[in-house]
Amino acid sequence: MLNRWRLTIARKLALAITAIVLLCLGTMAWVTNLSLQRGFVSYLNQLQTQDMDQLRVLLEQHYRREGDFEWLRGRPRVLGDLLAEMQPQLQADGAGDRPHRRRHEGRHRPPREEEPSGDGRPAPPPRPRADPPPNRHDPVGFLSRISIVDAAGRTLIGPADFPPGIEREIKVDGQVVGRMRLLPLRQASGSDASAALFLSDQLRNIVLLACALLGLAVLAAIWLARHLLRPVAALRDVTAQLARGEFSARAPLLSRDELAELALHVNAMAEALQASEQQRRQQLADVSHELRTPLSVIRGEIEALQDGIRQADAQALASLHAEVLRLNQLVDDLHQLTMADAGDLQYDWQVLELAPLLLPLLMRYQVRAREHGLDLSWQLTSQPQPLCVRADAGRLTQVLINLLENSLRYTDSGGQIVLTLHALAGQAEITLEDTAPGVPAGAHGQLFERLYRVDAARTRERGGSGLGLAICRALVQAHGGTISASASVLGGVRMQLRLPLHTAGIH
Repeated sequence: MLNRWRLTIARKLALAITAIVLLCLGTMAWVTNLSLQRGFVSYLNQLQTQDMDQLRVLLEQHYRREGDFEWLRGRPRVLGDLLAEMQPQLQADGAGDRPHRRRHEGRHRPPREEEPSGDGRPAPPPRPRADPPPNRHDPVGFLSRISIVDAAGRTLIGPADFPPGIEREIKVDGQVVGRMRLLPLRQASGSDASAALFLSDQLRNIVLLACALLGLAVLAAIWLARHLLRPVAALRDVTAQLARGEFSARAPLLSRDELAELALHVNAMAEALQASEQQRRQQLADVSHELRTPLSVIRGEIEALQDGIRQADAQALASLHAEVLRLNQLVDDLHQLTMADAGDLQYDWQVLELAPLLLPLLMRYQVRAREHGLDLSWQLTSQPQPLCVRADAGRLTQVLINLLENSLRYTDSGGQIVLTLHALAGQAEITLEDTAPGVPAGAHGQLFERLYRVDAARTRERGGSGLGLAICRALVQAHGGTISASASVLGGVRMQLRLPLHTAGIH
């Protein structure tokens, strides 16, 4: 159950995408709400600035008619009546086209305490005007945020210490008779129920849209995680098959990205493992065959001696000894090759000059070549500078002995063997060529495979375990060099050995 609900890569990816989208949507909703509130407050302040200008015009008209502001001093209700007077015209003109002049002089006059009638009697008091409902003509608290002073700076409406805000001068015939100051709105939430409702509606719409987008993002993240990780699941199955030894398994190419490159590498690894397994099985079969032959011969010889079919003379003992030596050589070669593959061979590295190393060996094998009816000749470098390499003298001598032994063993009598040494492109090149018989075309690359023999010319009767050239290649590669085989112009095989030169001299 726990394994079923473990946090897989697909779930991690889906959660990461969801978290990023949630963060982005939350930030967007917060910034949008903040911007909407600020923009709406700015819009309301612009409208109230226009209302303030309209109120200033009315105040200038009444001052021109009354001659002073005594009718307004300390009477905020009168200012409310002026604001109510502005409402019908504002609704008729529309919010986007507000007049800068009103021509309704005499239509509404502010109430006076006493005003004589035409016959000298005091006029009857004006009919009391019903107070408008709260916030009916002042929905955003306009009157509570306005202050009016006369030309002398005495307060008419509002507190004496009113904070700074938007200011307008009240002028009559070019003379400043008073000043108005409006405190701007800071927020719209508590100023008007309709404004707060508008903002809450907008915020609700933003939240709903963010939730819908979040749901879509979650679905998209789940689909995307599964789609992107489908190649990973295929690679997991293939690697599990490879771990079980099923080297024929191959990963499908489901994309063209880095996962496709990983699938190609996994397939290449599977092919290498399959080839290595086939080579291992083939080597086991070849080694078993190679070991079976001398053991069968030894067994037959011993049984013949036991049955009295053959006498236990010197010739019988010599035959047994030869088979034991062949078996011992095969085991030694296998051990040495295994050590080379594992990197366990020990090397005594030193800087060597090739010509003095080759010359005694060539002179010794020249005598053996004559015994086989062969002519061994050589041509060492004629350059004034010695050819030096960093190598193990014993291991390098072993490589050269194996090459010379092969030439002596597999070259027909009357032939010749030629060795040359020269420098080429920063490398010391040793070339060994012999005469017929050669190997079939296309078989030169197989000469360095383990237990490989060319049946036509390189048979067991001529000796050899089929591991000598494989050992040579392993030793040469350990020296940082290369060895290759090709057809010789003399009719046999051409072995070419290249080692990097050491230019610092002999130490």
